[in-house]
Amino acid sequence: MSELNELYQEVILDHNKNPRNYGVLEQADRRAEGNNPLCGDRITVFIKLREDTIEEIRFQGAGCAISTASASIMTETLKGKSLDEVGPLFQAFRDLVTGKETPSADSLGKLAVFHGVSEFPIRVKCATLAWHTLQAALQQRTDPVSTE
Repeated sequence: MSELNELYQEVILDHNKNPRNYGVLEQADRRAEGNNPLCGDRITVFIKLREDTIEEIRFQGAGCAISTASASIMTETLKGKSLDEVGPLFQAFRDLVTGKETPSADSLGKLAVFHGVSEFPIRVKCATLAWHTLQAALQQRTDPVSTE
């Protein structure tokens, strides 16, 4: 395994063991639930908006290392971002984990650690669950998100 891949693996494991922005956000004005029945991942995303900016974002749930780390890094990445920035980031992340294209590390920041997911197609749903749940929260959908 290359040194870069080892570093990426360490970052994912760290975010799994010590997820950032974990817990309920009581003053959330957007919320959605999601699950990945294949892996057993379950997540709730909480968002507090100020105008068109994500002022605060948290998540709660249980899942595999990839799912938890993805939610943790997603929340770190999106805090302070405008709603106009969310869609392109999600698209770039999805392109990365599905192997469609490799966006520059500059455009993804820490999210680039998930580049290896494309080698394991069954894990794409784990990596993208938090993002799909985020989209549902932003659209104020009430039906739970499912990767199936």
